[in-house]
Amino acid sequence: MNKIELEIISLTHSVTQSHSFVVILGEKEGKRRIPIVIGSGEAQAIAIALENIVPTRPLTHDLMRDMLFSFEVNIEEIIIHNLIDGIFYSTIICRHNNETYEFDSRTSDAVALSTRFKCPIYTYESILESAGVFIEDNEIIGEETEAQEEKTSVTIRQNPDDYSGLSTSELERLLHKALDEEDYEKAASIRDEMSKR
Repeated sequence: MNKIELEIISLTHSVTQSHSFVVILGEKEGKRRIPIVIGSGEAQAIAIALENIVPTRPLTHDLMRDMLFSFEVNIEEIIIHNLIDGIFYSTIICRHNNETYEFDSRTSDAVALSTRFKCPIYTYESILESAGVFIEDNEIIGEETEAQEEKTSVTIRQNPDDYSGLSTSELERLLHKALDEEDYEKAASIRDEMSKR
């Protein structure tokens, strides 16, 4: 079976499930998208990696990356290989001492690790046929899915707070406070405001 490479298109709040998020993966060479509902913890782990935020204390996926690096284990690829009753199943392919190892994983954890190891994410045509939706001109075409209620923009999160009126020193203070409190969503919003200046 030929593997099809995917990339992270967006990460948004789920409108159908409270306290959940949707990560949208898309074909690198096509217009099909796969919406995957994930928990807030995994969404936070993916978001801080995409935003290049360094937490004051390592999150679970950062700890795993550091441990694997220490033992010279590299994650080579992620494969989303099955879809059963709306649940995606993934395998993490690792290499150590020229040996290849495969580990069963929740797809949300696999994607969070892929952002840290910069490894590719793959799936198969059968998965894209059953779960994929077409995106054209920012509209979803085809079968109705829960993800059709989601925004498909590249924004990582909605930003309800307006930091535009604060000084740079106030923003820096708030950023440190947010990182100390492990509020990475707020930290990313503050960092975005600082980047605009």
